[in-house]
Amino acid sequence: MKIDMQKLSPMMQQYFAIKEKHKDHILFFRLGDFYEMFYDDAVLASRELELTLTGRDCGQEERAPMCGVPFHACETYIARLIKKGYKVAICEQMENPADAKGVVKRSVIRVVTPGTLIESNMLSEDANNYIACILFDQGWGLACADSSTGQLFVSQFAADAQGEVVNELGRYCPSEIIFNEGILDQTEVTAFIQKKLHCVADLCDNDRFDPQVAEDLIARHFSKPSGALGLDGRPLASRALGALLAYLYETQQKGLERITDIAYVNPEQSLALDLTARRNLELTQTMRTGEKRGTLLWVLDRTKTAMGKRLMRAWLDKPLVNPAVINKRLNAVEELFSDTMLRCDLIDSLSGVFDLERLMTRIIYGSASPREYKALEGACRKMPALKARMEGCASAYLCEARDALDPLEDVSDLLARAI
Repeated sequence: MKIDMQKLSPMMQQYFAIKEKHKDHILFFRLGDFYEMFYDDAVLASRELELTLTGRDCGQEERAPMCGVPFHACETYIARLIKKGYKVAICEQMENPADAKGVVKRSVIRVVTPGTLIESNMLSEDANNYIACILFDQGWGLACADSSTGQLFVSQFAADAQGEVVNELGRYCPSEIIFNEGILDQTEVTAFIQKKLHCVADLCDNDRFDPQVAEDLIARHFSKPSGALGLDGRPLASRALGALLAYLYETQQKGLERITDIAYVNPEQSLALDLTARRNLELTQTMRTGEKRGTLLWVLDRTKTAMGKRLMRAWLDKPLVNPAVINKRLNAVEELFSDTMLRCDLIDSLSGVFDLERLMTRIIYGSASPREYKALEGACRKMPALKARMEGCASAYLCEARDALDPLEDVSDLLARAI
């Protein structure tokens, strides 16, 4: 349909000005109690979401194709689009329509992509949802983040380490990857991304990977230079991290205060398992159906919280190789196995504790519901008893966990008064 921009209504001119900046995204344009989509977005969304396609008079000879979803139920529809591999730009009204003079001010407040989800109903509780940034420039830089939990991992590899890069990507199984042009000539990695990961992959401009731009962004985000974060002498890891942060700021715009720490992953710290070995061992997925049931994770996972489920999966994905670290973990397991009363008390204390990692992310982002605040209060109420029950622990691992545990009494009291 040919569009005469001069004849468009002021609101539709605003729509196209915003859409111009989000050509690759489905634009959810807020109109009152609905998010509306127009023209090509409307045709696409009506097909993918099975919505009725209507029309709107926008100053053209033909009515503009239009479809919409209620704003209070938008997460369900966004989840379906994300699952199909699309990206959604949420354009919100930035002022009260009753007070607006002329067209209501609108702006995109967030771009929802497969790798940046924070909504619990769109995520699996027992697995992390990673977005990865991968860089090749006479060597490899890799950065992986889970926006829903604030976890961030970076690595650096030699130029001839395509196999190691593939193994590392196989461990994270990111739902979204951004990369530089240098990756295109690395056939082993590109083939793995295309044929095995089944994720959304986007090529980024080389400017995004500029060393100085990355250094400045890292320093601004963490309030310290990359050298103080354990990235000294690891320029490719820093560049990958800088590009990933830039992408997250571009799409999320807020809530990134959740990412406070970096974990540099040395491949030698864990057992190297290639994709074939991981599949044959059926650590987290069965070979035939890809399900959890029947795997080693299914046998071992008796955890009581979503956080524990993700940690158990992470431990299986990265088996330890350092004997001292292995024994430290085994000593804790032995203590819990031998002391039935302690084990049962800890299980009871953890029962009913909701997903604190993802709850905190939604609160920081400003999208948590009253029910989620109440869930956080309930979890905080259990912390003092949990810490007290761990006072008798003897193993180093459990003692460190106990000492690091904040009872959060001030937080639970604040939430109780507010709710």
